[in-house]
Amino acid sequence: MHAVRFSLALQTALLALLLPAASQAADMGGAALPKGALHAKLKYCTACHGPSGRGFPSGYFPIPRLAGQKLEYIENQLQAFQERRRESQLVLRMSKVHGLTPAMQTALAERFGTFNPEPIGGGPRRLVEAGKKLYQEGAPDANVPACAACHGPEALGEGITPRLAGQSYRYLTKELANWQKERGQHSAEDTSAIMAPIAESMTQPQIQAVAAYLSHLE
Repeated sequence: MHAVRFSLALQTALLALLLPAASQAADMGGAALPKGALHAKLKYCTACHGPSGRGFPSGYFPIPRLAGQKLEYIENQLQAFQERRRESQLVLRMSKVHGLTPAMQTALAERFGTFNPEPIGGGPRRLVEAGKKLYQEGAPDANVPACAACHGPEALGEGITPRLAGQSYRYLTKELANWQKERGQHSAEDTSAIMAPIAESMTQPQIQAVAAYLSHLE
């Protein structure tokens, strides 16, 4: 019963870029941006996140998938980087040097939201079924709610709740296993605080299983 109340509380708390045609850029407020500016920024972003936004799971820094991500979530995280509520030396250099305005943040978020590449995968197939069960049902005895309660049954996210479907296995395991270090800076001011107790409650096998499931989910 406690786990159910915890899950409902999480839901309540969370609920409170290939390119479209050039004509769509004007419809989404592109006229407020300098000519060619969106294309230049998009090219800059895809240099790390990949031409289709799938991210790069290998290398010293696994780069997350932005393809199909929710507009509000990307806007929220870009703002958090600029306000240093979330820290990343790679992203902070981009934000400060290139000055992402609110209009540019929205334009980039909308473009990445239209991308729909196949997931990279990478998670061990033998863990997928266990990960699916954990994602859908949680582990009440360990105070781990169902991921689906907030991220949706297909892990597509909603509003400021991120899409997890297709996110790389290595990125997910790194973030969940090191949440306080990776995402916990100034957490009281950010929605990432909601995930802190959940990530802390998850065991390494649970993290690996749910990450494996999500890495193959379209």
